Amino acid sequence: MVFDKIREIIVEQLDVDEDKVTTDASITEDLGADSLDVVDLVMSIEESFDLEIPDEEVENIKTVGDIVKFIEAKTED
Repeated sequence: MVFDKIREIIVEQLDVDEDKVTTDASITEDLGADSLDVVDLVMSIEESFDLEIPDEEVENIKTVGDIVKFIEAKTED
């Protein structure tokens, strides 16, 4: 499942408890990611799912759920 893989990446990258990573969790506010963390997170997700997330899409991603929706839309194609 996409969410499980993303949660695993976030827990590893941001060193947060797994139970804090929900679809409603804000990447910056709830999970404490700064701009560099977001860049690292995007790179890890791109590598794990073998896809590219354009910069303009990164700006629209605010929550874990936003990442899941983006990945699911890209992997359906």
